[in-house]
Amino acid sequence: MSGPAERLPVVFFGHGSPMIAIETNDTTAAWGAIGESIGKPRAILCVSAHWLTRGVGVTAMAQPRTIHDFGASFPQALFNVQYPAPGDPALARRVAELLAPLPVAQDEAWGLDHGTWSVLCKAYPKADVPVVQLSMDASKPPAWHYEMGRKLAPLRDEGVLIVATGNIVHNLPAMDWGARHRPAFDWAAAFNDHIKAAIDKDEPQAAVAYEAFGEAAGRSVPTPDHYWPLLYALGARLPGDRAVFGPDHIEHGSLSMTTVMLDSRPAAQAA
Repeated sequence: MSGPAERLPVVFFGHGSPMIAIETNDTTAAWGAIGESIGKPRAILCVSAHWLTRGVGVTAMAQPRTIHDFGASFPQALFNVQYPAPGDPALARRVAELLAPLPVAQDEAWGLDHGTWSVLCKAYPKADVPVVQLSMDASKPPAWHYEMGRKLAPLRDEGVLIVATGNIVHNLPAMDWGARHRPAFDWAAAFNDHIKAAIDKDEPQAAVAYEAFGEAAGRSVPTPDHYWPLLYALGARLPGDRAVFGPDHIEHGSLSMTTVMLDSRPAAQAA
């Protein structure tokens, strides 16, 4: 598979609420700027917090559906959103090749869930880049997810943008729903800063062994589904990549919107 000579970055998006898909704010503007700075890749491989499976699957259809995987309490305008990006069956086969001998199901049923399209509709609003989603095996430990990212890293030299979407801090029961811009809870800020420092110093094992951070880790990551995508991004990091953070804040006290791009391009080119 051929692609541009330039190595593409890896991006982890702190995706937050699906409502962001129909909002215009500083976060969505920053996501748009990320897409513009990267340019149009040949394809996108996305790891979303919202596709958990036993075993591993990859979307292999030519035209993935837009999945509205959230409750009826959200407004109709959100259910009306469509992200009609094409799929890429050849990329799905390439992913399986890179992950071999692990069996990777060529999935024809899933599509693009809101963890993917709520971000991409801002970063690549034309929906003209083929998108493939990779599921996460919910039975595996953090180190396994990190190793999956390492195996996928060659895609960066093949014109494929690796995108992971989730949240470093994702504690919905603790959220102050009435105060989006309130200060972060102390434990949420401490854990977010701890993980950001590990990324900045290129110390991925600290992020893999996040539970060692203690109570703040347990409260920030009560379930690992939204945290695991970060490990795929860190696994796909290559020598020479620097970490560029932004957006970088916590909403409702316990929902981290921190986004990080791991990028080897010159800073002026990436801006």
